[in-house]
Amino acid sequence: MDNEEMRKSEARDRIGEVCIANDVVAVIAGLAATEVEGVDSMAGNITNDLVARLGMKNLSRGVKVEVTEEHVSVNLSLNVKYNYSIPEVSKKVQERVLNAIENMTGLKVLDVNIQIAGVNID
Repeated sequence: MDNEEMRKSEARDRIGEVCIANDVVAVIAGLAATEVEGVDSMAGNITNDLVARLGMKNLSRGVKVEVTEEHVSVNLSLNVKYNYSIPEVSKKVQERVLNAIENMTGLKVLDVNIQIAGVNID
């Protein structure tokens, strides 16, 4: 097979590229975090709080992601429920977010950083 035939063969094997938007990764992280018992809500800025009060759900609220070609860094800001262990809840959130992102996107999560913005008493 000459070079031209090899290139044609390689071109047929290649289907295309998949690009995952940062917002998609942020939504996955936010949803995974709020599924953990002890997490009250994601923390966000005033604009996000206003959007939530108006009934429009911003699923990436309190989430900042940095996505490279194969890696992801996640920063989460959240509110925990009163009477829950912050270290235990944080560890569970880190594990849940890491697993959700890696399973759904195939990207490698480098770190999941948690900032506790508040404790909510119901």
